[in-house]
Order: sequence, then structure tokens, then C-alpha cells
Amino acid sequence: MKTYTLITGASQGFGRALAFEYAKKSANLVLVALPNSGLEQLSDFLKSHFEIDVLFFEMDLSTEANCIKLFNEVKEKGVSIKYLINNAGMLSNGLFEDMRKDYFLSQINVNVVTPTLLTKLFMDDFKKNSPSGILNVSSMDSFFLLPNKQVYGGTKAYLLSFSKSLRKELKRYGISVSIVCPGGMNTTSKLCLQNRRLSGISRQSILDPEQAAKITLSDFNRGKEVIIPGRINKVFMFLDSILPSAIKNRLTANAI
Repeated sequence: MKTYTLITGASQGFGRALAFEYAKKSANLVLVALPNSGLEQLSDFLKSHFEIDVLFFEMDLSTEANCIKLFNEVKEKGVSIKYLINNAGMLSNGLFEDMRKDYFLSQINVNVVTPTLLTKLFMDDFKKNSPSGILNVSSMDSFFLLPNKQVYGGTKAYLLSFSKSLRKELKRYGISVSIVCPGGMNTTSKLCLQNRRLSGISRQSILDPEQAAKITLSDFNRGKEVIIPGRINKVFMFLDSILPSAIKNRLTANAI
């Protein structure tokens, strides 16, 4: 039976770049993204240029019902998943008191509930197709206590903890679990404009999704537990480990 790599949030940015990297390696794909996001065109392009099988599903994964629907439709097509890339996510940037309740509840669903549920639903596939793997997409924000990113950072910190614990449990089955924590990326036009306003080392830390995807896939294939794409981002992580809390608090306070 042919096996597939399932990528959520695959229509643009990091998810799209990961889809291209897998296609280059002749991997069959199941791509998921929101309706009207260009997913059909992407799927057709990958099929014709890389001679692989690509299935696509346009749906909002912020609900449990749609996660279960995705699983059922994948199974109805007789598809078996070898690798799961939980990339779909919702960003936010603003004071908690100003956030709408419905927004951060959806954010928690997409960033926390969805990857957890999809991992559970496809567990039998991972066992059957071992050696197999799960890649959860977190963020460098999962390591830092940043004002304006309290819910987003919390959801990404959950993914970090979940992935590390799950990795220990599933090792006996030959299922590798990795977590990638990218820094800033030029994933959308809005972010590209924001990133251009940065200066110095902050601007140098920004990666294009294609760069981050190539690094991530290489490390994921080697079974690395925590993946930090980009040398400067690794420097940020080192500085965080040695700076006193008082200095870090002063630095992050400037974000308010």
C-alpha cells in the first residue's frame, strides 16, 4: 500500500514550503487548508511536476467534527499516513484584555486541540507504517514569556511539552516525534512588510519559509527532537539560557 505525508495548513508559507520539500523526495501527499486558499492549484502543480499522488481537503480544522471528518474521508480513500505534519495554526499579537473571546478560543482549538486529536486519530497508521513520524510546528515564542503573545505562546508551549512527552511514549513503536520552533518567517505579505521594518540582528534572524523547511525536514529525517531553524535563532536561545531574569524582563517589557 502507498503511504502518504499529511500536512495541515499547506496552502501557503511554511506548510506550502514543506509540501514542496516532500514532493521533491517523491512523497505522496495529503494536503489540508482552508477553503479558497489556492490548495487545489497547489495540488495540481505538485502532481504534474513531481509525478506524485496528491489529495487535498479544504476545511476548517478548528472544530473536532471537521478533524474527525478529515480522518474519515482519508480512510474512505484507502490512504495510509506515514508522516503527520501539524502545521496549521493561528497567530495573535495584542493585549489579552483587548482580545475577543471567540478568537482566542478558536486559536486554542487550532493550535492545541487539532494537532492533539489528529495525532490520536492517525495513531494506528503510524504504528502500521513504522518507521514513521510526527512533526509538530511550534514557535520560538514557546520558550519566551512575551507580552502581547500570551495565548499564542501558551498554545505553542503546550505543543513543545506534548511533543517531548509523546516522543518518549512512541519510541518503542518506531514512531519519531519532533517539534520545530521557527523564529520569524516571511510567510505572508503582511509579515514581509513587518519584517522589513526590523533592523540589525532581528532582521537577520528572519528566514524565508523555503529555508526553514529545508532545515526542518533534514533535522526531522535525522530524528532530532527540537528543531530551531537558523543560526541566529540558536544564538537567541543560548542568550536566553544565560541572561538573568531581571534583564530578560526589562527586554520583554518593551513589547507592551
